[in-house]
Amino acid sequence: MQRDTLALLPEILVLAGAVIVLLAGSFLPRDRQVVTRSVAIVALLLAAAAAVAGLNSPAMTIFEGGFAVDVATGAARIIIPLATILVLILGVEELGGTARESETYTLMMLSALGAIAMAGANDLLVLAAGYLLASIPLYALVGMSRLPGAAEAALKTYLIGALMGIAMLLGVTILFGITGSTSYTELQSALGDAPPAAVLAGIVGVMAGLMFKAGGVPGHFWVPDATQASGTAVAAFLASIPKLGALIAAYRFFELLPDNVDWPLLVAIIATASMTLGNLAAFWQTDVKRLLGWSTVSQAGYLLLPVAVAGRADLALPSLLLYLAGYAASNITAFAVIAALPKRRSIEDYRGVAVAHPWLAGALVVSLLGLVGTPPTAIFVGKLTTFTAAWDGGLAWLVVVAAINTAASLFYYLRWLAPMFVRVGADVPVSRPQRLWASRAAVMGALVILVIGIAAGPVLAAFGLPLVG
Repeated sequence: MQRDTLALLPEILVLAGAVIVLLAGSFLPRDRQVVTRSVAIVALLLAAAAAVAGLNSPAMTIFEGGFAVDVATGAARIIIPLATILVLILGVEELGGTARESETYTLMMLSALGAIAMAGANDLLVLAAGYLLASIPLYALVGMSRLPGAAEAALKTYLIGALMGIAMLLGVTILFGITGSTSYTELQSALGDAPPAAVLAGIVGVMAGLMFKAGGVPGHFWVPDATQASGTAVAAFLASIPKLGALIAAYRFFELLPDNVDWPLLVAIIATASMTLGNLAAFWQTDVKRLLGWSTVSQAGYLLLPVAVAGRADLALPSLLLYLAGYAASNITAFAVIAALPKRRSIEDYRGVAVAHPWLAGALVVSLLGLVGTPPTAIFVGKLTTFTAAWDGGLAWLVVVAAINTAASLFYYLRWLAPMFVRVGADVPVSRPQRLWASRAAVMGALVILVIGIAAGPVLAAFGLPLVG
């Protein structure tokens, strides 16, 4: 038991940080809430450092096999806290001094903890608990916004989350009913002899819950509304962090499934629907946050490619983890630019930004072209490896669909970038305090995108996993 508890040190640090932030925020005066942000960042840094220190430990399961401590969990323990820190940095001016500052930090940390729990879940009940922990704080985060449409977005997020949560629990119940266990280890050996129709029903239920967290079809309806109606920091968080845990959880779940059900086809269909619908809807958006919301839906489709070949291609898991790291950096960087220029809410408002704010324009170019998958950004390597994994796994047609959607997505990203390089007269004034920390977060994120993109190829090759098999 002591060993199992020590193996959960990163999660314990995140939880302890969330509790301390909540308690400290209750006693500190409003003008000293900055202390709670510092505590949150320190706790998340310590959690990421503990995860890095534990990477050399052998893979194992703890608490009677309910939680897996392996490479995938280790990656989640590093990416999720660091991405959350970047969100906190970009929201310094937006959240600082607000009536619910410490509560916002607490809710973000608890939701991040739920995402980590989902990533490491090796039991359906642990997965369901992680889902609830990742979801419930999101409802509050969206609802706390005072922007127009926040109440509607919070209600839509809650209703869809509750519906998909019920579907997930129904799927868990079906799988338990036909196997007598919720442990992944026992499910792997028992599902091969189970009725295929019942197995498929259980898979669909679990997948519904995971797609709500990942922002993919059919649980995607809340994403654009919540992204548009929330504050920029909250929008960056909900469009990025839950997706990380959900997709690793999906990979771990599908890796154990038998071949008596054609689950790769199911995942491929959902991937196709997500990337295609997300791209088509993004074509017509003028609000930049809503555009990124639909972009999130399409990115969920690309990220499902390695999930569709889980356990069938050597490059599947490394490509998924690499893509997730690149996606988190790219998406949060784009939101950081939005936070740094709060008066520019539509695509046309970005006219002349390249002249007035060249560093922010450069960060936005890196992040948006990164989301497309342009070299030398992180997602370029992520897409190349995910496409390779899907091709090696026998889903060549899905790779073709993803390539077409990638080319199509360039249209709406360029619609946003093109006005920045148009010379205009007077620039919309942005006060220095309003953009300082968000600008820093944008530049930091852009550097991370490039560093990951440049370093990923040699690192994968060193482990015997070349970019193209």
